[in-house]
Amino acid sequence: MAGIYLHIPFCKQACYYCDFHFSTSLKYKDELFEALIKEINLQKAYLNGETVETIYFGGGTPSLLTADEINKLIGTITEIHTVLSTAEITLEANPDDLDKVKLDALRQTDINRFSIGIQSFFDEDLMWMNRVHRGKEAEGAVKRAQDAGFENITVDLIYGYPLLTDAKWKQNVAKVFELQVPHVSAYSMTVEPQTALAAYIKKKVYPPMNEQQSAEQFIYLTDAMQQQGFEQYEISNFCKPGHYSRHNSNYWKGVKYLGIGPSAHSFNGETRQWNIANNAKYTQSLVKGTIPAETEVLSEADRLNEYIMTSLRTVWGLELDKLNTIAAGAESQLLIPAQQYLEKEWLLQKEHTLYLTQQGKLYADHIASELFF
Repeated sequence: MAGIYLHIPFCKQACYYCDFHFSTSLKYKDELFEALIKEINLQKAYLNGETVETIYFGGGTPSLLTADEINKLIGTITEIHTVLSTAEITLEANPDDLDKVKLDALRQTDINRFSIGIQSFFDEDLMWMNRVHRGKEAEGAVKRAQDAGFENITVDLIYGYPLLTDAKWKQNVAKVFELQVPHVSAYSMTVEPQTALAAYIKKKVYPPMNEQQSAEQFIYLTDAMQQQGFEQYEISNFCKPGHYSRHNSNYWKGVKYLGIGPSAHSFNGETRQWNIANNAKYTQSLVKGTIPAETEVLSEADRLNEYIMTSLRTVWGLELDKLNTIAAGAESQLLIPAQQYLEKEWLLQKEHTLYLTQQGKLYADHIASELFF
């Protein structure tokens, strides 16, 4: 099984915290769309005949695509690949794009899951982030999608930024429960270099992030989600039973995937490939029939470290036996630095699997890096 990711690199405006590749100009959208179609065709051998079980439209803002454009992209994929009839097909969407007309049009596509970028239900927070939508739009978009028959919905929230008091965070979480969505992704605000947020903090226009605030809001979130019957199946992802993101779960499990579009990444188990993060150069290359990508052959250490980083974040944990299938003797080697975290009870070992404890999840990246080969 495999997945396909399509990067749609257009946004109405730039969120201050975002460091993904995108453009706020739609001037060359049609040309880039044709380049996406061409790349799908040129990349047909990458997955080596694997059946596709997930398709994910990310970005950028893929809800800027028309229903006809979405149909053409999905149709091109199904002409080239075997796609499961039960495939999960996700569209990332901004609340302001999901009006009744757009939702009615999307019902005529194979989209069966929405990922709605809400971030907060408070207008002052959304303006601070430079989001296009407002809180009432976010609530309305979820309700309209549900009324249109889309039940498989996930929403994004952000916590750990100065404007978000604990009281406001509790209200955001409560609103999600009220909307009865089956999946929630929640991320701590991170300050990425080269973003407007980083520049504002450097100039003291915005205050810096507070790690203690972030940790406390994360702990509140995990407790609240558990009480409402959500499973924390990955550090930042929570779902009702049976509503895992199949696409993202496959990333964490090391399943093959093909990335289409500028800046998109691909992985086939042995190599990693990434496209140029430049719309014009991407389009020009595809016009000439060339895929504008670089490829890296993963070493044993690379493969071990990727597995450590992704598996530890999940409810399925790090299977020690799997390390030895990548490199002989890796299990015993990893258990040496792991011992201190087992003693601190940041890691838990059950038979041949390591798991992060709730306390350990606060230090997930640090622990993983200490276990790297």
